[in-house]
Parts: sequence; structure tokens; C-alpha cells
Amino acid sequence: MSKYQKMASEIIEAIGGSENISTFTNCMTRLRVTPIHKHLINEEAVKKIHGVLGVVDDETYQIILGPGVVTKVAEEIPNLLSESKRSTTNETPSAEELQAKGAQMKAEQKKKNNTPFKAFLRKIGSIFIPLIPAFVGAGLIAGIASILSNNITAGNLDAHTWQQYVTVLNVIKNAIFSYLVIYVGINAAKEFGATPSLGGVIGGVTLLTGVTPDTAITNIFTGDPLTSGQGGVLGVLFAVWIFSIVEKQLRKFVPDSIDIIVTPTIGLLVVGLATIFFIMPFAGFISNNLLGAINWLLVHGGVVSGFVLGASFLPLVMLGLHQVLLPIHIEMINATGATQLLPILSMAGAGQVGAAIALWMRCRKNQSLTNMIKGALPVGILGIGEPLIYGVTLPLGRPFITACIGGGIGGAVIGLLGQVGAIAIGPSGVALIPLIANGGWMNYVIGLVAGYAAGFVLTYFFGVPKEAMVEQE
Repeated sequence: MSKYQKMASEIIEAIGGSENISTFTNCMTRLRVTPIHKHLINEEAVKKIHGVLGVVDDETYQIILGPGVVTKVAEEIPNLLSESKRSTTNETPSAEELQAKGAQMKAEQKKKNNTPFKAFLRKIGSIFIPLIPAFVGAGLIAGIASILSNNITAGNLDAHTWQQYVTVLNVIKNAIFSYLVIYVGINAAKEFGATPSLGGVIGGVTLLTGVTPDTAITNIFTGDPLTSGQGGVLGVLFAVWIFSIVEKQLRKFVPDSIDIIVTPTIGLLVVGLATIFFIMPFAGFISNNLLGAINWLLVHGGVVSGFVLGASFLPLVMLGLHQVLLPIHIEMINATGATQLLPILSMAGAGQVGAAIALWMRCRKNQSLTNMIKGALPVGILGIGEPLIYGVTLPLGRPFITACIGGGIGGAVIGLLGQVGAIAIGPSGVALIPLIANGGWMNYVIGLVAGYAAGFVLTYFFGVPKEAMVEQE
């Protein structure tokens, strides 16, 4: 049995066995399990499994494993579940058991932490999380293309030789960014309960394919021509949500024999027209003003806004709410060519890295803690913060606070220097350096070092609990 098979087997056993798993999935760092009965989960056993960095008991039961590991463990789970089903006798649950299960699931849905607003934010995160690998890969390729292009412009590289490579890299990069609204439409349809392919079509409508300056579609509110992608992903999310409602209503009365013809046709026609003439102009107005407000805050807020944004990001990550910012990053990139928000938020990770290093130095006798830091620190430097949050700083309390303040100081430095933007989203920390726009990478590095230093100093002198320094195997 491989290491990942063993981890998967131990996780299944600790959360109550295969019979207690309703569904499971994974993101970049977390295995997300929907249990049938939460009270059957042995959380202490889960935490003691070698390789588990922490847990989050939310709408789903989330087990922090870290990047790479979570994918390999998730790949082993289906086989183990299949083997378990083959080795046990399938028994039909009684009506009483089904009623009890339904009552428990309904009660769990009504928990305070499962408010409609938080459920909406989770849906937004679920739409964009699957796209992050594409953002990372295409973003780094875009960064390479940008470096080559800048050197061609500066005369350091021969344009005749290198321009073709830049063109090829841009073709690869554009495969995600040029058609992003289609990918978002597909994922949004999955989350909102609509047909994924039709959600992709609704997203594609916003590209206004086939419209030329001679055949422009007029914005009925302003009289100006509509532009391709107006309203961006915010408009697509709203349009696909509307489509999901229309599709569900149509299926209630359209006969099954003609459903495949009538429902898609009417749904696409109604929502497509609404998207072009109402949603695109409205979403364009909203996104333009939202971006304007954020840009104003970044331009005029300076040090103060940088500190607030940098200091508040780790709690958002801890609550799993940070993904809601993805549409804002994307809209800023579409509108200005870079997101000035991401470099500031990345300082939160820098503060945490500094805090982890301070803990490593002050708590050398605590081998359990130092081993956890050794495993989580490298990915933390590359911008994946969950292992350090759930495995190191948050359980100790005070280091989490000093890490947040350190991130705020790094954000304040970025705010002071100004005009530090990233041309793509996904990586942060050191990995974000190649994606900093317009040669502003040195200012970003200065902020990163400030975040490291502030997190280290604050934690070293004020953030180390006495119990963390006790000798422990």
C-alpha cells in the first residue's frame, strides 16, 4: 500500500467509514468531505493522521493536506470506497432511518454558520477554484511572454528571432483568458443547478461573437455600442443564475418528448436577449464603479488601505471566504491589465512566513511543531497559506495575530510604494514575482521582505506562547 493509499484509508476510517461519506471533492490544498452523520467523525483521529495539517468543520468537512498531496490522496479514495462497497452487504435503509437522516441533514443546513450569504460565497468560490490551475499555468506563461516582450522592446533580444516565441506563448495564455467567460459559465451552471453546456453558451454570448463596428449592438441605456465582454464575469454569474431559474421552470411544464428541443431553445433565447440588452449594460455599470472604488482606495488610501487589506486577508483565508475576491481580480486585469489588489493581499502570506520562521527558532525543542513548520513553510513561501494557518499559527493563537499584523505592515509598504500590480492571479509569495507588471517587481520584493521581517520580529518577541516552547517529541 502506497503512502497516499494509507492516508486515504486512515481518513476514511476516521470520518466514520465509507458508509458515512455522501460526497467528496478537493481543491488545491483541502479534501472536502460531505459526511452523512457528522457525529461519527473522530476529529482527534483525523488530526493524528500523518500528513494531515489541520481540519475545518464547515458546510463540508475539510481536511488540510497541502498542494500535491491532496490530489494524490483524493485519487485513491474512489478505489477504496468501491472496495468497501464490494466487501459489505448492501442493505436497504428503513423509512425511519431515511427520515432520521433527512432530519439531521436539514438541521445541519440550518446551522448558524450556514447562512445564505456564506452559502453564496462558497458557490462563488466553487466556480473559480477549479480554474486556479489554469490561471497559475497560463499566468506564468504570460509572465514569461511579458519578460521576452519587454526585452525585445528594450533591444536586448532580436525581434525577428524571439517575437514568434512570444506569439506562441500568448496563444497558450489566451486560451484561458480570452474565453474565460465560457469556463465561468460552465462552472456557474454546475453550481446553480443548470445544464453546464448551456451555461457556457450564456457566457459566450457576452463575447458578442460576429458583431463588427458596422453591425454594432447599441446599449439601450446610454446609446453607446456594447463592447465584447462588457460586464465581465460578474455579468456572466448573474446571467447564468437567471438561466438556471428559467431552465428549472421550463422543465416543470414542457413535455419530456420535446424537452431537449424546447427547453434549451427558449431558455437560451430569453436569457440570451436579457443578457445582451439588460445584464451586460447593468453589469458593466456595476463592475466599472466597483473597480473605480477599489482603484480609488488603492490610489488614495496608500499606507492605511494597504495595512487594512494586508492584515485582514488571513482571516478571510481561514474562513474560506477569500475566493470571493477572484472576480474582482479578474475584472481589474481585464480593465487595467493588472490587479493592484493581489500584491497587497499577498503580504498576508509574507507575515505568516516570518511568523513561522520565528516559531521555528524559538520552539526548537518542540519537534512536533518544528516538523510541521518544515513541511508547511516551503509552500507558504510560494503563496499557499493554508498549511501554515491550520497547522502552525492558528492553533497557537498569538502567532496568527502577529502574522496578520506583519502582513498588514507588508501591505502598508506596498501601499506606500504604489502601482504594484500583477498581470494574472493564482500564485502569490515568491511565485508572484514574475507576474508583477511594468517592471515593478522590486517594489513587490521590498514589500515581501517587509512582511517577512515584521511577521518575524512581532512573533519572535510577542507571539510565542510558553507552551509551544516546551520540549515535545
